[in-house]
Amino acid sequence: MDLNTLQNKKILITGASGQLAKELANNLARSQILFVAPAENDCDITNSKTMNDTINRSGADIIINYAAYNQVDLAEENRETVFAVNTRAVENLASICKDNNLTLVHFSSDYVFDGEKSDLYTEADEPNPLNVYGESKRAGEESLIRINPHFLIFRLRWVVGPGQQNFIFKLNQLALKNHVLKITADECSVPTFANTIVDITLQSLSKGLTGLYHLTNSGYASRYELSRQYLKETKKENIIVPVPLGYFPTKAKRPRFSAMSNKKLQNALNTVIPHWEKDLKRYCQLNPS
Repeated sequence: MDLNTLQNKKILITGASGQLAKELANNLARSQILFVAPAENDCDITNSKTMNDTINRSGADIIINYAAYNQVDLAEENRETVFAVNTRAVENLASICKDNNLTLVHFSSDYVFDGEKSDLYTEADEPNPLNVYGESKRAGEESLIRINPHFLIFRLRWVVGPGQQNFIFKLNQLALKNHVLKITADECSVPTFANTIVDITLQSLSKGLTGLYHLTNSGYASRYELSRQYLKETKKENIIVPVPLGYFPTKAKRPRFSAMSNKKLQNALNTVIPHWEKDLKRYCQLNPS
């Protein structure tokens, strides 16, 4: 991957404690690209003055915003907080970056869709979120698009990376404690791995890409299929019982089929984004359990 165009740039990362931020920081360090990842206590994206001061002090050319409120069920009872982080903070960042001629990379979600299409979602499909979290992410997208024409938005889903805040880690913990696992078979999307998200983000920045894209691994799966493949890769002998999405009552309504097409992004970069099974195999090799 040629990142020469980024060698003279400096990147500021928000949401430094998250799995994507950690993966990005490691990648940038290896590539000897300048970056700063302030602790979240020192980088409150909901405080416009704090963010303006932080960005000015950093001397950054590019802001990569990983900070988000992503606890989907809790969001139903905390609408004000969710919109403060996922919408109004994005609006503030968009204005700061526009005023300072900085590139802003922001991450959204397939939860902007209702899952009723019965086909892969494309960037041309009209969002129709089912829950507060999805509403806030959609509103954040709209704010950024309206305010700052030099934006890059990536919609993600089922992110797997370093740390404990992902489905695979939680699945592994369940598998260690229970022989029989019950996993939803009618909730489908695209398992997407942090290394691929970071690689494609940096490729996009190096080529000066702007716009809205779906950044996912290729293919799609149900949580049941993903779980079976993970147990196969890790040679676990658990039994997995498929159950419907409604088996686990949740406060927030979720789309059943929200898998997104990444063809627009692959075409823009003239690249092939790996299938999720290939990245899962790599993940299991690097994270033996």
